[in-house]
Amino acid sequence: MREASQSTHCSVARTLEIVSDPWTFLLLREAYFGVRRFDRFKSNLGIPGSTLASRLQRLVKDGLFKQVRYQESPTRHEYKLTEKGRDLYPSMLILMKWGDRWLAGPEGPPLSIVHKTCGQPSSALVTCSHCNREIDITDVTYRDGPGAGHGKGTARRRLRRSSNPDNFLRGRKDSVARTLKIIGNKWTFLILREAFFGVRRFDEVRRNLGISTNILSDRLQMLVGYGIFQRRQYNTRPKRFEYVLSERGRDLYSVMIAFLRWGDKWLAVAAGPPLILHHTPCGQDFVPVVACSVCGSAVDNFDMDYMAGPGAARAETADGSPPTAAAEAPTPPAA
Repeated sequence: MREASQSTHCSVARTLEIVSDPWTFLLLREAYFGVRRFDRFKSNLGIPGSTLASRLQRLVKDGLFKQVRYQESPTRHEYKLTEKGRDLYPSMLILMKWGDRWLAGPEGPPLSIVHKTCGQPSSALVTCSHCNREIDITDVTYRDGPGAGHGKGTARRRLRRSSNPDNFLRGRKDSVARTLKIIGNKWTFLILREAFFGVRRFDEVRRNLGISTNILSDRLQMLVGYGIFQRRQYNTRPKRFEYVLSERGRDLYSVMIAFLRWGDKWLAVAAGPPLILHHTPCGQDFVPVVACSVCGSAVDNFDMDYMAGPGAARAETADGSPPTAAAEAPTPPAA
């Protein structure tokens, strides 16, 4: 992939301003399963009431939920997905697919998905809007779009995060929560985005993101521990290392461009998207499409049914850690 001059202002960063907090994405997941009321969100996730209230308020402010009164005395509200909120559903499927592939273990995924349109067990793919082929990171180039360099974002009040990432594994057992335990942090995902742009070295990542040295070191150590990066020495005196995406890491590219698709649609400035993606196999600029792996049609949350998968029993005790037997996935470092 050729690096565009304004890559730091792509729609991925804008999307992460909204959804990089794992509690926020897990609230969206519950809404996709039909949950609307405060008490249900709270009991399903085991989330503190104050944390839940702040996340719901933010989701309403960002236009992903709308607050609807359902009882007059005492006043009670429920939280319904807007079109903008529903359109993040394909990104959740891609997060689930990555977790199913890399974190589910030999038993299989905790949930199985059936695409109602074709009636077949399915998974989600990110495909090219022109040729309908599944997107591979090696087949995509990009260039600055009309919105490059515009809208660098606005300051947002930082939400208090859980000090224990295992809290995100409470409640509903699926691979979304396991995936978010690893990458459900803005800095972590932006480091991955730099890797997808071809940036491998510590100083380059730090300069591009404006991230502090200690945070960057911590996130890189974690990503190496989970087998997403491989650490390679490129200089002897002094010792210098670069961080190269493993197969497991490259597979997260589909998550990034699913987020980019949503950000381009809902958050791009009037000038247009900051980046234009080009699919070299068909020679066309494209928009990522999250599609059914069987029939190839685009998916949304009205199209999918769920049932317990073969790994549902293991999910009751799984901690989200990668299998220690995997060749490139050593036991992750302690939190």
